[in-house]
Amino acid sequence: MSTLFTPLTVRGIEMRNRLWVSPMCQYSAVDGIPNDWHHVHLAQFAAGGAGLVIAEATAVSPEGRISPDDVGLWNDAQVEAWTPIVAAIRARGAVAGVQLGHAGRKASTTSPLTGGRGSVAVEDGGWTTVAPSAIAYPGFTEPRELDAAGIEKVVSDFADAARRAVAAGFEVLEIHAAHGYLLHQFLSPLSNHRDDEYSGSFDGRVRLLERVTAAVREAAPDAAVFVRFSGTDAADGGWDIDDTVRAASRVAAAGTDLVDVSSGGLVPHQSIQPGPGYQVPLAEKVRRETGILVAAVGMIDDARLADSVIAEGRADAVLSAREWLRDPHYALRAAVELGAEVPAPAQYLRAY
Repeated sequence: MSTLFTPLTVRGIEMRNRLWVSPMCQYSAVDGIPNDWHHVHLAQFAAGGAGLVIAEATAVSPEGRISPDDVGLWNDAQVEAWTPIVAAIRARGAVAGVQLGHAGRKASTTSPLTGGRGSVAVEDGGWTTVAPSAIAYPGFTEPRELDAAGIEKVVSDFADAARRAVAAGFEVLEIHAAHGYLLHQFLSPLSNHRDDEYSGSFDGRVRLLERVTAAVREAAPDAAVFVRFSGTDAADGGWDIDDTVRAASRVAAAGTDLVDVSSGGLVPHQSIQPGPGYQVPLAEKVRRETGILVAAVGMIDDARLADSVIAEGRADAVLSAREWLRDPHYALRAAVELGAEVPAPAQYLRAY
């Protein structure tokens, strides 16, 4: 029997299988409001058999957007727009999740759909970015260092977004602490040069993430809370996998149910060699050393590879992105290949 197609229950929420859809930015919103594109984009994966569909990095505040075209959950109009999308995902048998994030110094950037790269000027619809320290990501504008009031706002913004996510019907909330965005910027000594309680030692650098996790848990007591980490900065002097193992235990104590382990994104000079399953060893180490539920991600685009990751106990679930774009029925195809029961809608069963 395929282990990939066994259910996984997290905080009482059952995912029908362990082949999940990773968050993928679409850069297609106006004023943070999702639209028909997001509805079709996300619902198709549920119809295609995914156990969990996680909506893209969703900003907890306007200034937390990666680009002006990103979705958000900072107001009730956005909740209203997300609600039918979430209902469509759930009606097709998948659990609906959302990734909550703040881009920090990597905010206010040009959408890649336009072919540009770099910061959007304030006069062109951009905004002043914030970060743990006034250190720019190369090629972007210099951010403003967050003061104490700014840090409190970040914590409350995550909590408020979590409440709105639950109101929209999301059952899984993922805190984005990876890929060089704000919470990752606090974690890494390469981007955090503060001289207060949020810097210096490991304890200081992980403090904001612990607070955000606890605030999200308090705001959404019945939701499954995930945290996405970059397992390593893959750069000298940066955050590494041993830090991730320690931090995973900290966020678990603060209320996290599962960690999702990616890598990189903090600095452009990272040394990473992508390949099939290249980040699985990072997830495996976290799982082995903490006992926490872990999802693996990164070029796991083959059904037998995905199944082996679960069967060998290297991770509890597998997240994929590009393979779902290539084939929104990835899970149906994988089930056929692995000899599992095909989680197809009744309307599609004639194909199987």
